[in-house]
This record gives sequence, structure tokens and C-alpha cells, in this order.
Amino acid sequence: MKLLEVARIGKPHGLKGEVAVHLITNILERIEPGSVLYLQDKSEMVIKSSKQHKHHYLALFEGITSRTSVEAIVGEKLFGQPIEDEETMWVHELIGKDVVDGSGRGIGSVVAIETNPASDLLVLEEGVVIPLTFMVGQVEQIIHVDIPPGLL
Repeated sequence: MKLLEVARIGKPHGLKGEVAVHLITNILERIEPGSVLYLQDKSEMVIKSSKQHKHHYLALFEGITSRTSVEAIVGEKLFGQPIEDEETMWVHELIGKDVVDGSGRGIGSVVAIETNPASDLLVLEEGVVIPLTFMVGQVEQIIHVDIPPGLL
């Protein structure tokens, strides 16, 4: 089962096992009661309850009943199963794809996606970055971009 990193466990909140959860996804159903997330060791973490608190969420996981038990997982990453949606472009699906410009010239392969306030960036081999706003489409393993002259 391929899992995607979706959050990180922060500090305990209170005495009954509630913990701050910092999402790195905009899919809020990941933090809804009944959702199943996984720790790095593939241990299941079922959300019993959650609520927004400042810039993060406070969550209570099933089986975590005290501040002491939650302290053992502080700082852990949380992972979730990929969500199937044909109309949405998912970051994990772009990694490894080849990028070509409008003339069909190969530019490189995507090795990472870097978040940026203006537009997320395709990070290619050798450190080349291309804003996602220049992406015009994708066909199977090829990402087509329309970049302005001089960008590279």
C-alpha cells in the first residue's frame, strides 16, 4: 500500500490525549472523525474527534487516552492512502514524469514539487524549477509546459 505524507503530530493539548495536528494537505476529510491515518511504522491511527484550533487541528485518536500516551508520538509524521479523483492533479503523480516545452524539447524529469506562495514549482533534475502555472497539460508520463523565453 502506497501512503502519502499528510500531516505531522505536534504538541499535546490538555490531559486527555488531544494533540495538535499540522496538515500539509488541503484535503480536510483527512482529519474528520473516523478517518484512518498511519504512522511511519504503518500503525493505524483512527481519528476519534477533531476541531480547528488556530492554524492547526486538535485531534483525539482512538486508543490515546492521556497526555503521557500522546507524548510518545509527538513529532511523528502521519500518512494517508491516495484519494482517487480523475479531475484532480496530485503531486505524487507528477514525480518522475518527463517535462517537454512547446517545441517538444525535453527539459528533464520531475524529482520534487516545492511549495511557493505564488505557484508551486516543478523541481527538475539538476535544480531547474518551473512554476506549475506554466503547465499546459500531461499525457501519460509527459508533462507539457509553455514557458516564456529566458526562463531557463
